[in-house]
Amino acid sequence: MVGAYGFEPHELRAAALGEIHARPFTRAETPSRMLLFAFTTDAAGATAAVEALVELARSRGVAPPDTGAKQIRLDFSPARLVFERHGEFVTYSWSFPGGAEPFRPAADELQSVMRLLPQPGPLLVAADLHMIAAADAPQDFMGLFAGPAVAASSIDEGRATIASDFSADAFGFVRFLVIDRSLSPESAGALTQRLLEIETYRMLALLGLPVAQRLSQPIRRIEEELPQLLLAVEKGRGIEADRALLHRLTAIATELETGSSESLFRLGATRAYHELVRARLESIRESRMPHYSTFASFLSRRLSPAMRTCATIEQRQASLSSKIARIAELLRTRVDIELESQNADQIRQMAERVRLQLRLQQTVEGLSIAAITYYVSSVLHLLFEGAHAGGVHVDPNVATGASVPVVLAAVAFVVWRIRHAHKE
Repeated sequence: MVGAYGFEPHELRAAALGEIHARPFTRAETPSRMLLFAFTTDAAGATAAVEALVELARSRGVAPPDTGAKQIRLDFSPARLVFERHGEFVTYSWSFPGGAEPFRPAADELQSVMRLLPQPGPLLVAADLHMIAAADAPQDFMGLFAGPAVAASSIDEGRATIASDFSADAFGFVRFLVIDRSLSPESAGALTQRLLEIETYRMLALLGLPVAQRLSQPIRRIEEELPQLLLAVEKGRGIEADRALLHRLTAIATELETGSSESLFRLGATRAYHELVRARLESIRESRMPHYSTFASFLSRRLSPAMRTCATIEQRQASLSSKIARIAELLRTRVDIELESQNADQIRQMAERVRLQLRLQQTVEGLSIAAITYYVSSVLHLLFEGAHAGGVHVDPNVATGASVPVVLAAVAFVVWRIRHAHKE
């Protein structure tokens, strides 16, 4: 058998095919009990959690799991464990045979099996799900839950009923009751897994709310300060004032971008987890029951405001960043123009100084020619006097006067040659 295996596969083909079946649904028999624990952790913590599972399996005579699998199933009769690792959290889902009375025995008695494993990180989710037969269903749900309000709905055209208050009970577990009316084990397993995923992703989505609330105050302060800076930009005059404004804008932009960078992952994850909650709520196909809110409407009233807060913070961050960038660009442009104007003034002043220096140089050159001519003429006069005293018939004064034009022309020519050589 060759078929498609006769071709060279893409390096990621096996991973893409396996991802579809990485977390299959587990069959669930009625009655049954499930305890879910979700811990936030990093990659090292998840690896340590898998290693602890391997040790526990070996100590109980169970075949050790594949350490590279995303989902691990272990049977510690009568309890069964499904372990899953995700990007920033891991989950332990323990299944037990369930009794007819809802949430009996107490979850605190059943969770002792979880104590066999080290805690991989901070606990985020603890859920207690009990699936019972329709014949054992109570008439009223209110006595089973600790919260002030209970959500309940009919599932899949009356094949099941679900109820929860989404509040922690005395032992710290959020309770979910599933009443099986005509579910197959496969459908029951899919329903229970989706309910536990709703609780897990709901809690993960809400992790972004404290981050958004923490960022709200500095963002509000920047929003209030920005109009004042705009007025200062409008009224400000002088390069030093503009530089001070630009420095302040840079400090604000740095503070804003720091908060945005720190919250980028958390707020993005909040958006993704909220979409998963909505997808899981749609997949269970709820129908409203008299006197009760559905899970979708119950969570929407409480979860949607938090999600809108996170989305609003992201929008305000992006809007402020864009505004600050535009104002800073305007200031930089004005500073550049002022610098260019100052440079032009300096160039004009330098040109004027050069012109004055040239005129001064020309004046000095004229005086230099006169001075040199005077000294050369004086030397010649002495020579003429010496010659006259030696018997040469020459009048020193006449000879000196006659030589002055010649000396002047010679000195002027020499100076001109020197200036010409400097120009070259």
